[in-house]
Amino acid sequence: MGLREHKRHSAGVTRGPRWKTMRMKALDRDGWACVQCGERRRLEIDHVQPVRTHPELSYVLANLQTLCGRCHARKTRIEVGMGQPDPAREAWKSLLRSMQRNPNNGD
Repeated sequence: MGLREHKRHSAGVTRGPRWKTMRMKALDRDGWACVQCGERRRLEIDHVQPVRTHPELSYVLANLQTLCGRCHARKTRIEVGMGQPDPAREAWKSLLRSMQRNPNNGD
């Protein structure tokens, strides 16, 4: 399987003081944890709607989310067509996340 080259459209956005400010706001809003798995290490700020298709949303806080490196890589692979999420696995992860948020609902 050959590797595909991935052009990082957000490279021009993720430099400079404006980005640093938006990054800190997103981290604070998301409690310094990955919004998908709760990891608190290797955090990255992801554009929900990609910069390549929605450049006007590059600095909109509502379009940013905190992801750990693994979740961000998974999302990027799917966006560039290198894999699709397994529906059964996604359902299981969703169930686990809801149980973490509401630990007393299983009684």
